[in-house]
Amino acid sequence: MTNERKVTAWSGPLGLTVGLLLGALAINYFIGAISKETPGLLIVALPLLLLSILALTGLFTVQPNQAVVLVLFGTYVGTVRDAGWWWTNPFNLKKRISLRVRSLNGHTIKVNDKAGNPVEIAAVLVWRVRETAQATFDVEDYEAFVAVQSETAVRHLASEYPYDAQDHEGLSLRGSTDRVSETLRHELQERLRQAGVDVMEARLSHLAYAQEIAGAMLQRQQAAAIIAARQMIVDGAVGMVEMALERLKRNHVIELDDERKASMVSNLLVVLCSERAATPVLNTGTLHQ
Repeated sequence: MTNERKVTAWSGPLGLTVGLLLGALAINYFIGAISKETPGLLIVALPLLLLSILALTGLFTVQPNQAVVLVLFGTYVGTVRDAGWWWTNPFNLKKRISLRVRSLNGHTIKVNDKAGNPVEIAAVLVWRVRETAQATFDVEDYEAFVAVQSETAVRHLASEYPYDAQDHEGLSLRGSTDRVSETLRHELQERLRQAGVDVMEARLSHLAYAQEIAGAMLQRQQAAAIIAARQMIVDGAVGMVEMALERLKRNHVIELDDERKASMVSNLLVVLCSERAATPVLNTGTLHQ
């Protein structure tokens, strides 16, 4: 693992001054060689001109939230992080790396969840480079590395959780978004640590059943919702019937035998649990006729 070394380059105006002085000396020798017809002065003028051009090629700028990695003949020299106009050894290879926050909108991929159901899933990753040396030398292409590792992490995450928890208490991709996103961020951070990348945020941007089972899963969700609603209606209706019978008994409004209680409970449950409004029926006789 390559550790970053922060270096401070020389001032840009100083490098420009040196380059211009060398160029001025080279021009002076050229003029002298021509005016005095002394070809020997060209031997001095040509190297000075070459040095002047080399000195000027050592100038470079660093923008805010940008770093420049310096490499001299295959040896890592250091990283310049300070924004400004700088001058360094002309033979140093200068590689620019952005330190700005970036976002990666992953492609939608199809993968099986923990229950074996095919789902479509995608994630958004917010990241930035932390260690420029690791990003430059420890991986071939850190941007491609981030893209590949993010897709791998999303595939692994989807296989660890079901799309939807049947008991409504366990973790699931749809019901535990915050927990799942935090797990994804931690896994990506471990995967991208060797590339000198910090993962600031990772969240699922798309989650759905695959098309081949989407219809069946929708019917199952609708059936589960209907069952839950019916259960709630029945629980409420039973409670209301119990309350009605208790109040009638406590207030001595009417004395009901078991048969009349059963009839009253049946009628109340029909009224309370029916999907449509109940139609009243007038009984002119008694229950025994």
